[in-house]
Amino acid sequence: MHNLIENPGLLLNISGVERETGLSKDVLRMWERRYGFPKPGRDDNGERQYMVEEVAKLRAIKRLMDVGSRPGKIIHSSLGELSALAEARTGPRRDVIAPAIERDILTLLQTHDAPGLQHALANMLMRQGLQKFVLETITPLNRAVGEAWMRGDLQVFEEHLYTEQMQIALRAAINAFPRQSGSPRVLLTTFPGEQHGLGLLMVEALLVPEGTQCISLGVQTPLEDLRRAALAHKVHLVALSFSAAFPVRQASDGLAMLRRQLPQTMTLWAGGEMTRRVRKTLPGVVLIPDIAATIGALKSWRTHWAQVSQYLGTADR
Repeated sequence: MHNLIENPGLLLNISGVERETGLSKDVLRMWERRYGFPKPGRDDNGERQYMVEEVAKLRAIKRLMDVGSRPGKIIHSSLGELSALAEARTGPRRDVIAPAIERDILTLLQTHDAPGLQHALANMLMRQGLQKFVLETITPLNRAVGEAWMRGDLQVFEEHLYTEQMQIALRAAINAFPRQSGSPRVLLTTFPGEQHGLGLLMVEALLVPEGTQCISLGVQTPLEDLRRAALAHKVHLVALSFSAAFPVRQASDGLAMLRRQLPQTMTLWAGGEMTRRVRKTLPGVVLIPDIAATIGALKSWRTHWAQVSQYLGTADR
């Protein structure tokens, strides 16, 4: 995309736009019919040709969709309006990560230095420790990478490289801890349609150092399989991760159904950006919209069940 910005007269075909934005050809054609945007020209062979300005706007729309916006509500906004909306959606920065680290990571991605990126992430992780790395480094880095992609400073495959290397670093650090057999046992997964697994790994990375036994099913587990797994592993907690783009109604309905199917003694957690948009209480579901609240939620669970055990022990005497 760097060359595109420097050559505003350049035109891209539909395959190039798909590659640059992460929007499928089918979606691009549907938006053209439904919304009148984008408005590609045609070459001598009748193939669609897209201007760089359209590609930049499509990137901005895709990024806002990733944080929960509906395309129909934003597609007719200008690029400036979309950028302002993205800034408002992400809110003021409270991150403590040094800008130099962000620049270093972006440079490694842009130069396609996968070994260098892996080394940099491993070094930060070792220096900070696993929990601090999750709480103070990953979130601002995720934001920096997302913003760079929206500006056109990163390509789709470069953003994917970042996510994959981050997951590799977290898995290695998690696996370095001895396997726990204590309490609570936590089942980690996502609903069907939720393909983002980084949030799951971040939660596991916070819980494992606290002595929990984590059982991860990865992403997109059907509800019936999720229920069976929870019962088979005799877990105390089921933790589900939702990215910002996951539909609130779909999540709420799924959580309510799952809650009815699980024993009341099993606690159900729902965390991630999507849960910030939940406007009503979900009976029997603990919402954790802020990753930093995970450890506090674990301590609350332990305190509650310690009191229950004490009460039951007293009642038996």
